[in-house]
Amino acid sequence: MSDSKSPFELMMAQMSAQAQTMAKAMNPALESFSPTEAFKGFEALWPTMPKEFMEMTFGKGISTDGLDAKTRLLLTLAGLTMQGAQNETGLRMTVRHALAAGATEDEIAETIAQMSMFAGIPAMTKAMDCAREVMADKEDKET
Repeated sequence: MSDSKSPFELMMAQMSAQAQTMAKAMNPALESFSPTEAFKGFEALWPTMPKEFMEMTFGKGISTDGLDAKTRLLLTLAGLTMQGAQNETGLRMTVRHALAAGATEDEIAETIAQMSMFAGIPAMTKAMDCAREVMADKEDKET
């Protein structure tokens, strides 16, 4: 067997190196840029919807016998966990909105834990980590 790279792999490595050099020349800050951290910054710009607004648009405003905003957000959290917790931004924002709609930290943790039976332990762990970030951030802002 040979350890040599295919022409395609060599081309991709060269293009990647050129792109990195170009990005550094355009903006030196891009050298340490992290898309994950950037998205967290964008999340902070998105306001948390008041519970009453959530109820009006997604809950009791449409059907007085329908689900309330808290229940809808816990269901959304379960669905995002079931997808493997791949949408970290959506997951963190859903946790933030669920807290604003009256969900407790225990209810959020229980919702995520329940999904381990269907989505698996890795998805549950990833979702729980995202939820803990939001809860820790909320506690930091309250103190």
